[in-house]
Amino acid sequence: MRKNSLASYFLLIITIIVIASCSKFSKLQKTGTDQEKYDAAMTYYKKGDFYRSGLLFEELIPLLKGSTESELAQFYYAYTQYQQGQYNTSQFLFKKFYDTYARSDYAQEALYMHAFSLYKDSAPFNLDQSSTFTAISSLQDFINAYPDSPFRDECTKYILELRSKLERKAYEKAKLYHKISDFNMMSLKSAVISIDNFKRDFPDSQYNEELSFLKVDSQYNLATNSFYTKQKERYQDVIKYYKEMIDKYPSGKYLREAERMYENSQEQVELLAKAEIERQKLEVKPDTGGATKPTKVTAPPTAESNTKK
Repeated sequence: MRKNSLASYFLLIITIIVIASCSKFSKLQKTGTDQEKYDAAMTYYKKGDFYRSGLLFEELIPLLKGSTESELAQFYYAYTQYQQGQYNTSQFLFKKFYDTYARSDYAQEALYMHAFSLYKDSAPFNLDQSSTFTAISSLQDFINAYPDSPFRDECTKYILELRSKLERKAYEKAKLYHKISDFNMMSLKSAVISIDNFKRDFPDSQYNEELSFLKVDSQYNLATNSFYTKQKERYQDVIKYYKEMIDKYPSGKYLREAERMYENSQEQVELLAKAEIERQKLEVKPDTGGATKPTKVTAPPTAESNTKK
């Protein structure tokens, strides 16, 4: 019972403090001078109350134009949005600050925070990666603008992280085409193309061994389910992709399965080559020594003959 009373007492005290604080803040917003609001905004910021600090800075910025406090107000306002996780807003505000105060002592930090906010706002790998490309570009722009900056190493690290996200996205896309193919010709072709694109963009990726095997597998299924006229060429591609795979991964974990498809493809190429020779033999006309047998000419049916039938 006593514990409940004590808890209620503390809750009452906290409620009173919150109400008083809100009342004080509301009064400051309504009747405080610009200087009082500026000082309070800085105090709130230092205490970690970024919400109230941001409200005051937002209100003050249009009123402080041309003053010495205007620069800091805009800089700290951008930080209040960043600290609240509003990364899309903070990246915009930091870039605006940099464009406005390019010679400021805070310009370099503002450009870095613009890029870092974009990094924080980058979408998960399974979503559209436009924001990731934008973040990489902005981080690289910062490195180019300030090659000796203390933030350089951090930017390089973030670029590598974002590239890993793009790598994962491309890897999952290539695997998806293979997974959903179900011997669908277009999906199998797309799988091979996606894997080639991935290996070109990420030549040192940890996923390349697996994708090299999936490329052989996709091409093999494509050849097996193709029209007769296209099979030989496509089985030959299986053989080529297999050789590329074992050149790079001679003792890889997918070797046995890939070898089976390679051997089957060799057999099919040989069978198709023999069938093609036999077909060509059948198409050759026998030599008649130059003599030709007259061809019987049949007159077209007349109306009368049609009537008789």
